[in-house]
Amino acid sequence: MKKHVLYIAMGLATTTLPTLSFADSPYFSLKDGDGFKRFSVSAGWLHAMPQGSANPVNINTSVAEGTSSKVGSVSKQAVLNAADRDSNVLLYEAIKILPTDTLPALLTGTATVNGLSNWQSQGTGLEADDVDTVGIMANYHFTDNLSLEVKAGIPPKVDIKGKGDIYAPLRGKADTSLGGIDLKQDIHITDLTQGDKAASARAWLPAVELHYQFGKSGVNKFRPYVGAGVMYAYFNDLKMNSGIEADLIAAGHMIQNIHDGQAGAALDGKTSSADPAVKLKATDTFAPIVTVGATYDFKPNWFAVGSVSYSKMNNEAQIYVTDRNTGKELIRANTKIDIDPLITYVGVGYRF
Repeated sequence: MKKHVLYIAMGLATTTLPTLSFADSPYFSLKDGDGFKRFSVSAGWLHAMPQGSANPVNINTSVAEGTSSKVGSVSKQAVLNAADRDSNVLLYEAIKILPTDTLPALLTGTATVNGLSNWQSQGTGLEADDVDTVGIMANYHFTDNLSLEVKAGIPPKVDIKGKGDIYAPLRGKADTSLGGIDLKQDIHITDLTQGDKAASARAWLPAVELHYQFGKSGVNKFRPYVGAGVMYAYFNDLKMNSGIEADLIAAGHMIQNIHDGQAGAALDGKTSSADPAVKLKATDTFAPIVTVGATYDFKPNWFAVGSVSYSKMNNEAQIYVTDRNTGKELIRANTKIDIDPLITYVGVGYRF
């Protein structure tokens, strides 16, 4: 992801800008001598309201299907929670009445692990919150009616809201010295709704639009316009909720414990030989944008402008949990964020 040179206001922002004037200037003209000014600029308030909904989170881990791992010592309750009672009722009840809180490695044997290599967590996802920022729009007018607009401004900090709880669907079989029993447990990984936000990011969203403005300079004070173009979205300064980050670090330890032949430690939520680190990324994206708006001239050079824009924009959030000791990727997760912002803009401009 490279930072776009044209930084633009609330990307979500796509705004509008006038296209008019009063001067005759032949530069790059499609139609000369109409008494319009070539350049206009405006600044004002921009409000973006994302319309998209959350999409399920897709998770991959480094534990392949059918991975065999020694269990080692493990708490009795962790085994009971993970075991499928119906697959071996006698063994389940025997474990239940054992007069100990911890099962020694001598009894636990090995476990075959399935379900952790990849899965989709339904009912979860991320959504962008509403945002306000200062918008700056600049237009070059080819004719009195046709102009090219570049949108720029102060890149806002966007809060990302979380939705749902992520569970790991552990499946497999434990072969103990007392017999075999199936494993079937949805292990809670994290609650994406904890705290006031799941993450935050700085949004850089430059946009370029071609505008057509109705009416005529010096004749019509009120002039509606329509526009269409493209927006480029770039996100940096990403920060994750500390509680979610801690949960993902714990999940990284769980995965490493399985690799270390300590599946019991994974079930008990113990630390592993790894030093898990969490990294959050967001992909760049291009998106179409359309605008309807109007300008009102209250002086020959000064005008008010208002517009409503919509962009069909989405990007992908990517989360990586890696072991700092080895550089090995333990967990990778991704989810599409449908932003689809509806953007309103009100500003004051000057033509020259």
